[in-house]
Amino acid sequence: MRVSPEGIAALVIHEGIVPAPYLDSVGVLTYGVGHTAAAGSPTPASMERGMPVDLDAALRDVFEVFEKDLEKYSAAVRRAVKVPMAKHEFDAAVSFHFNTGAIGRASWVKHWNAGNKPEAVKGIMSWKKPPEIIKRRKQERDLFAYGTYPSGKATVWEVSKSGKVIWKAARRLSMSDILNLMDKPTRPQFVDHAPGARDDKKTLGGGLAALISAILNIFTRKGKK
Repeated sequence: MRVSPEGIAALVIHEGIVPAPYLDSVGVLTYGVGHTAAAGSPTPASMERGMPVDLDAALRDVFEVFEKDLEKYSAAVRRAVKVPMAKHEFDAAVSFHFNTGAIGRASWVKHWNAGNKPEAVKGIMSWKKPPEIIKRRKQERDLFAYGTYPSGKATVWEVSKSGKVIWKAARRLSMSDILNLMDKPTRPQFVDHAPGARDDKKTLGGGLAALISAILNIFTRKGKK
C-alpha cells in the first residue's frame, strides 16, 4: 500500500515547503518538505542557502527528495502495522510517522494492532508537543478515524540565507500541482483493500460480461432448435 494522492497533498499541507535549508521550530536544519539529515541524503547542511533564482527547478528538486522520504516512512508504517489498513488509515499513519518518527513505538499503534481502534484514535492525541502541533494531530486523528482529509493548498515559504523562514508565500500548490511535480497521476491508481472493500470496477465489468454471455447462450440455443 502506498500513500494516496489525497494523503500526499494532506502531508505536504501539514509540512509546508521551504525550497532551501532552514532551522525548524526546535532548531533542526531542515529542507524542502520536512527533510532532515536523519532521513538520509542530501544533508541540508551541504545545500545552498537562500531563495533559489529558479523556483520551478528548485521545487522539482524538493519533491524528488520528498518522494524518497515518503517511501522510506511508508515502508516503516507497513512494517509496524500488522492489521489490514484502509487508505485513510494508512495515509494518517504515514503523516504521523513523517512528523514524529515514532510509528514503531507509539502505544496507539499497539492498540490498533490489537484490534482496538477506539483506543488507537484516542492515543494519537498523546503526541501533542510542541503545542503548535496540536492542530495537525487532530487532523491526523480525524483522518484516521473518519477519513476526513484536510482541504486547501500547500504553501511554499520564502527563506533567508541565514536559514530563517520568512512567513511570506512564494507560491501555493494544489494537489494537482504537487502530483505533477512528483510525476504522479492525479487520480488514485490502487484499490482500497480494507476489510469489506470491493473493486467496483471489476465487479461491474464481471457482471456485464456474465450478462452478455447469458444472452448469447439463449440465442445460440434458439438457433439450434
